[in-house]
Amino acid sequence: MNNQNQISDWLDKNLLRVERPGRYAGGEYNQIIKNWEEIPLHTALVFPDLYDLGISNLGITILYDEINKRTDALAERAYAPWLDMENLLRQDGIPLFSLENRKPLSEFDIVAFTLPYETLYTNALNILDLANIPILSRERNETHPLVIAGGHAVYNPEPLADFIDVFAIGEGEEIIHEILDVHKQWKSGGGTREDLLLQMSAIPGVYIPHFYSASYHEDGKFAELTPDRPGIPHKILKRILPILPPPPTRFLVPSIDVVHNRISVEIMRGCSRGCRFCHAGMVNRPVRERKASDIISAIHQSLTNTGFEEIALLSLSSSDYTQINELISGISRQYADQHIRISLPSLRIESFSVDIMEKLKETRSAGFTLAPEAATDRMRKTINKPLDIEQLLSTAEEIYQRGWPTLKLYFMIGHPNETIEDVQAIVDLCKSVRDIGFRTIGRRAKLNAGVSTFVPKPHTPFQWAACDTQESIREKQDLLRRELRGPGLKLSWTDPRETQLEAVLSRGDRRLSKVIYSAWKQGAKFDAWQDKTAFNAWDQAFVDNKIDPAFYSGRQRDLDEAFPWDHIDTGVKRKYLMQEYLNSRQEITSEDCATQCHACGIFSAFSELRKENSVDLWKCPDPIEWKEA
Repeated sequence: MNNQNQISDWLDKNLLRVERPGRYAGGEYNQIIKNWEEIPLHTALVFPDLYDLGISNLGITILYDEINKRTDALAERAYAPWLDMENLLRQDGIPLFSLENRKPLSEFDIVAFTLPYETLYTNALNILDLANIPILSRERNETHPLVIAGGHAVYNPEPLADFIDVFAIGEGEEIIHEILDVHKQWKSGGGTREDLLLQMSAIPGVYIPHFYSASYHEDGKFAELTPDRPGIPHKILKRILPILPPPPTRFLVPSIDVVHNRISVEIMRGCSRGCRFCHAGMVNRPVRERKASDIISAIHQSLTNTGFEEIALLSLSSSDYTQINELISGISRQYADQHIRISLPSLRIESFSVDIMEKLKETRSAGFTLAPEAATDRMRKTINKPLDIEQLLSTAEEIYQRGWPTLKLYFMIGHPNETIEDVQAIVDLCKSVRDIGFRTIGRRAKLNAGVSTFVPKPHTPFQWAACDTQESIREKQDLLRRELRGPGLKLSWTDPRETQLEAVLSRGDRRLSKVIYSAWKQGAKFDAWQDKTAFNAWDQAFVDNKIDPAFYSGRQRDLDEAFPWDHIDTGVKRKYLMQEYLNSRQEITSEDCATQCHACGIFSAFSELRKENSVDLWKCPDPIEWKEA
């Protein structure tokens, strides 16, 4: 039962048997349905988590818009079915299908996964299995879709090397068209799957694990990854856009309530702050901005096209957007009487941030969020997030005074060289802020503390650091749970087992493919959901494959040690990251790149691209050309 009509008939009979049937019905406003038979190239865009989360993913939205602009290609969507729907699909032998034309994923030319975080890996395998597509790349032939993956979680693609045919490294707006063009040419001309992969390997930013071999030292450490045939690049330089294109404005409007029922507009890409723990801040360099007038125009078009009442202005550091005052003033003038809610995440801890939010009076919500990350000056120097505590306290007072009853503070424990005293300082700071709220607006003041656990990520200065042990994390969390309780206080935290799993998956090599496969076979899926993570399955998978997870998560790397992700070039040089790591150990901060260039390498890596497009992408003054030592 594979054709479109049979799937539709089955869905009509079974849709009301599952929780939230709107996840699988399709038919959303602004959905694009093209004639399958008239279009030569078919791409399934897959977000391997629930529809409730994936429908608003900006990466999927951008690719959906880009591909469907073409007359020779179509893009349709699929998401991970929840357990009840999966059981019905398996019970009746129904393959996973797209929402638009209700076509089995196995009938598409390309199945493209967006992977923003590592705990989606087992879901990706489960989706391939539900679609009747061989999970292992080596078992696919010319009759199967090309399986590709992009997103932040593939900047270290090696743990997925056995499953993904093609990785798209970096920003996807341009590279997706080049992938489609190559596939279309191959499809019309014929050839083997090997021919297709060879042609794909010539696209800048494409990494194909099939053409590389990994080697290891006797002690088990990764040695190197080498191409096994001529013409295959040793390094894969990420793709970037010299100028951000116009943002999408025809957002899909879900028929059911979802996590983010809103318009998302990216106001700038990249960050100049240089926080040493921040993967996104390192791999998304350089900083590029959209004009305020273009953003306001996009908001107007999006509201007209959707009817949404909430807009998220996205960036890694919104206060650093150079046209922020012009943007907020323009939005305030245009939408002051329309009760449009505007969220502006990633604000710096200063009065300026409160002033910005104050201008959006009609958009005020119950809470205001700040992220100090650490509570002692020593730890803030370690992570390169300098902050004056007195400034934080005065900003908190302004927030409460101006009518926000709830202040949310985000912290991270488990940083390198952290002590129990540094964790106690989080307690003390939270209570001080709560007390300011009590003095300012009385007992209705709330302080919510979100405390995540640090994971040392690839391509960051902390890629050499070890992840904190589960025992140490639990000790620190026990302290926080004991102390951050009582009137006005609320605490949320991360399971230490989740932290270790994320650390292993993000820092692993291709030997982990067997572990991921084993864990999935034993029931692991929805690992991003705290109540669904099958830790026993993961533990058994490590045992079965004779791999100690602490080898990847809990081991401090030697400064000269090779990383499994060294062949992925983000444009940021290893020497710069190492210097930042050494600075962290000496508690030395580095200036914002917007005020002082540190020769991270990004300027040289993309200097030709910048010149070709006659744009100055870099916000650092007098950028320093990188010269290899």
